[in-house]
Amino acid sequence: MIFEETYELIKRDYPGNIRDLCIADVRIGTYLTVVRLSDNSLGTSATMSDDLPVCAKGRRDFGDFTPLKIKGHNVSAILETKKESGLISSLKTAVLSAISSGIIRKGNYNVAGNCDPVQMLEFKPGDYVAVVGGFQSYIRKISLTGCRLTVLEKNENCLTADQKVYYKPAEEYKNVLPMAGTVIITGQTIVNSTIDDLLSVIDPEARVVITGPSCSIIPDILFARKVSLVGAVEIIRPDLLFDLAGEGGTGYHLFEYSAAKKICIINDNGKQAQ
Repeated sequence: MIFEETYELIKRDYPGNIRDLCIADVRIGTYLTVVRLSDNSLGTSATMSDDLPVCAKGRRDFGDFTPLKIKGHNVSAILETKKESGLISSLKTAVLSAISSGIIRKGNYNVAGNCDPVQMLEFKPGDYVAVVGGFQSYIRKISLTGCRLTVLEKNENCLTADQKVYYKPAEEYKNVLPMAGTVIITGQTIVNSTIDDLLSVIDPEARVVITGPSCSIIPDILFARKVSLVGAVEIIRPDLLFDLAGEGGTGYHLFEYSAAKKICIINDNGKQAQ
């Protein structure tokens, strides 16, 4: 699994980055989860919710990683916990992103600043592009290029009325993705653990992009799995980050209010973006 392999890579190659780190602050908003670690590194993730009713008696958990018990935990405790829930998955991803942020800044990767992945892709009429997730801006831009476009999404209502012509249920990924020459995937698939299945069926010759606030992890394992570009975020206004998450902010708001900037991490050994 990509998440677990990335964590193992950090433990092996960057042990100093996690040995004494603890969770100093956390905000789990409706759409964004953000954390600050004891070294002041910051990480983000989409917030995943569970389908089961949270108030059910059997789900009234007061153990580790529940309200008022998250701060102070060593990062290894959360990254290695066997507990499973949407909250835990969101928290894990944000923590891994925070740990990764310092490693990425050290310059071991080819990083383009102030850049959205779509700016690095050339779209030609007739190309087949698959988008996993309801990326409104990407769908609008790609639909104007003359490409054949399919959008895989769990909820059709994430697309506007004029975009629904491109919609296919997410469950059809095995039929859609092998045919696409370019695949753009939401970073939320890291949080909900569907990224591995998606990448396993993509044509090895395809250009693959994963993007969003949930994929700001070191990209080594993603690059080894066909990914050409990672569209990550770099936090530049930490003072705004927690308020944005707590007040219902989304990934869009991170950029609109200049709390973060977009960066692209480029796989120099993989298929070129253009």
